[in-house]
Amino acid sequence: QVQLVESGGGLVQVGGSLRLSCADSGPTVTTYAMAWFRQAPGKEREFVAAVSSGGSTTYYANSVRGRFTISRDNAKNTVYLQMNSLKPEDTATYYCAGGTTAQGMKVGRVAPNYWGAGTLVTVSS
Repeated sequence: QVQLVESGGGLVQVGGSLRLSCADSGPTVTTYAMAWFRQAPGKEREFVAAVSSGGSTTYYANSVRGRFTISRDNAKNTVYLQMNSLKPEDTATYYCAGGTTAQGMKVGRVAPNYWGAGTLVTVSS
């Protein structure tokens, strides 16, 4: 079974930075487009960012554009989410996911095939 493991979450002050990682020892990260989603308590899950299988194309939610950067290192089977200028609204559990296409996961046309268990990010004000 494919299992994705997120790490890097924690407590950070407003304006600070965190780097999330999503790793799997299998072929999933290399083969699939990857994305980050997040969900705050009592709120709907929302798309954050996605990257194509080769890493050449990225997509971002408007709420994080210019502050977050998604990248991948296929040699390490790892996807990253660099989060800068964090706001209280960024507080959520962040999940990585693998799917067929990055664009499809952004617009909801493609449902992710694999999910990580999530890592909690808390931004204090």
